[in-house]
Amino acid sequence: MSKRKKIIEKVAEAPAIVLEKAVEGARSLAKDVGNKRPLKGARSFWHMLGPGLTTGASDDDPAGIATYSQAGARYGNQLLWLAGFTFPLMALVQEMCARIGLVTGKGLAANIRQYFPRWVLITSTTLLFAANTFNLGADLGAMANAVQLLLPTADFTFLVICFAGMSLLLQIFSTYARYAKYLKYLTMFLFAYVFSALLIRGLDWHAVFLSAITPITTFSRDQIILICGILGTTISPYLFFWQTSQEVEEEILQGNTTLAKRQGATNEEIRHMRIDVWVGMFFSNLVMFFIIVACAGTLFPQGITTIQTAADAAKALQPFAGNASYLFFALGIIGTGLLAVPVLAGSASYAVAESFGWKQGLFYKLNQAYAFYGVLIIAMIIGLLLNFVGIDPIKALLYSAVVNGIIAPLVLVLIILISRDKKIMGAWQSGLVTQACAWIITILMGVAGLATIAALLPFS
Repeated sequence: MSKRKKIIEKVAEAPAIVLEKAVEGARSLAKDVGNKRPLKGARSFWHMLGPGLTTGASDDDPAGIATYSQAGARYGNQLLWLAGFTFPLMALVQEMCARIGLVTGKGLAANIRQYFPRWVLITSTTLLFAANTFNLGADLGAMANAVQLLLPTADFTFLVICFAGMSLLLQIFSTYARYAKYLKYLTMFLFAYVFSALLIRGLDWHAVFLSAITPITTFSRDQIILICGILGTTISPYLFFWQTSQEVEEEILQGNTTLAKRQGATNEEIRHMRIDVWVGMFFSNLVMFFIIVACAGTLFPQGITTIQTAADAAKALQPFAGNASYLFFALGIIGTGLLAVPVLAGSASYAVAESFGWKQGLFYKLNQAYAFYGVLIIAMIIGLLLNFVGIDPIKALLYSAVVNGIIAPLVLVLIILISRDKKIMGAWQSGLVTQACAWIITILMGVAGLATIAALLPFS
């Protein structure tokens, strides 16, 4: 059999193998929990979760919530299938990033710096920093607006400054162990969106689940932009950098403070990482599913399609879904913002510091890594100021989506090339099927990015 034919057959088998991988992870997880008493098993499972859970949860930031809310409000359940479609794609990419961090003992930007031309590194880092700061600004504004929904007299400026300052103080002055625990507990806020949807009466769950497995698109200009936005906010470049660096932070927390000690990985480490990543990405997409359901079941039937921000969605839900759903939705915006804002700022800081070979990591104190924390502070200040220079949050999100559309395919290509290189990854290099799936994701993200840019041009 020719090599070309073998590759074609492997690609054809890819969907089944991805599903098999997810099932294998679920069985492994069930075995781990099942061998212990229920309470002890649940506690052991919770301790096993870490960077994968927080990375997945941070993907459902206020910007993402606004995008998913628009999908439900404008098109009902029509785009609900994207929640299931993007789950394995997102999980595969994040697993590749996590494996790179575990095996090389270095962050993603540090690996790019070592194995690729400098212009590739600088381009990736610059675009990431730009996209993250726009996203930061939109998220800080959304959190302030959500508080104003609950406390109408609260001052917007005061709230934005408080949220930015709180995030900086925690990142700079907390130990990594304490900070990681803080992020982990914040993921529980995402259940607010599940409750928000479940509390809505009269939802046709049969129609909901049918839409979840039935891809439907109209290919209109607005829907293309929205689908591209969903892909961009779900498979985001900042998650790639954060996931890789957090795996390194976890290694350092366990006492592997030198690069030599961190290099390589055991079967047990890879297995735990895989469970963590796939659970985190499933949780992320489950929340996406329920946000779309909540808006599709209440706003879409009423013809309320002018949802611009996450706060708009919460406010519009109140008359139709009740005070409880409204309250959960608003609290969810605040909680997910507190989780996502430091991840956005932190991933930019990791990328820039690794690009220039500076000391980086939240395990360092401020006086040990001035440059790393300096980048983090600058990113937060720029995001903060975007709320006061006349750029509305919707434009900020559009700019972020366009920049992400450019950077995502570029970074994905670099991730694939690193993860398949036996000299770098050793026994943990990516297999042919994983590579094939990753290339498909890269092509999809490239098409999504080009479609977003084309749809936003004045003559389109």
